[in-house]
Amino acid sequence: MPSGERIGEVTHFYDRASVAVLKLTRDLKLGEELHFLGKNSDFEQAITSMQIEHQPVTEVKAGQEVAVQVKQKVRPGDAVFRITAES
Repeated sequence: MPSGERIGEVTHFYDRASVAVLKLTRDLKLGEELHFLGKNSDFEQAITSMQIEHQPVTEVKAGQEVAVQVKQKVRPGDAVFRITAES
């Protein structure tokens, strides 16, 4: 069962760098805890690195795409949820 609020989905994954590109439907800030959920993915992690066009950012607005470092493989179409205190 997903936890938290859905904030977007994975559009690309770069295996060598372990980086996922997310298309966001909600804002995202560095340090927030996310839950990645897909057919073969189901894990939670804090976001410690975000980039847009190879430039580090600390906040991303809804509608933007952002690259984030991930600890496990994800796949295009995997859902991304923000873990909230109530989850």
